[in-house]
Amino acid sequence: MTLEAISGPDLGSVIPELARLRIRVFRDFPYLYEGSAEYEAKYLQTYLDCPRSVIVVARDGDTIVGASSALPIEDEMEEIKAPFLKAGFDLSEVFYLAESVLLPEYRGQGIGVKFFEAREAHAKQLGGFRYATFCAVDRKEDHPLRPADYTPLDAFWQKRGYQKREDLHTHLSWQEITEREESLKRMTFWLREL
Repeated sequence: MTLEAISGPDLGSVIPELARLRIRVFRDFPYLYEGSAEYEAKYLQTYLDCPRSVIVVARDGDTIVGASSALPIEDEMEEIKAPFLKAGFDLSEVFYLAESVLLPEYRGQGIGVKFFEAREAHAKQLGGFRYATFCAVDRKEDHPLRPADYTPLDAFWQKRGYQKREDLHTHLSWQEITEREESLKRMTFWLREL
């Protein structure tokens, strides 16, 4: 296993494989994401366009098995920035850890911890960031598609120093595997000081 932090134009070479990986991993609970190559190409373009972004890629040999993305929150979409603006944060001090995806057979081997460490290190290398944050989808415990053995990642995130901020939430839209079209999903932010 190797991990590599990629930024800027170098991201172009891994975008198609990242798109396929995101669609595959996010199809599972709690995201239940239907996904499409077109949506992914548009979404991932944000990272190509942002010189301060980073995607940490995990490879098993030549195959990408996981990836974790991040960028300054001021370069994110309005839905991500709005809760922080409303709460009075200086956006220039907030680094957004967008998401991590990892194939199930590679979980539990410390890669998730390395994803957090690499993205936080990138923020510190850029300088000027006081906070790191990410958001997670809110799902009811009795959701009909929740697997019986599902374990939320709250304890993992808390161990990394993040605190759930019920006062910071947004709504993002995507099509679930059971839907015919996109619908809004509530997302709650987790935050820590760097």
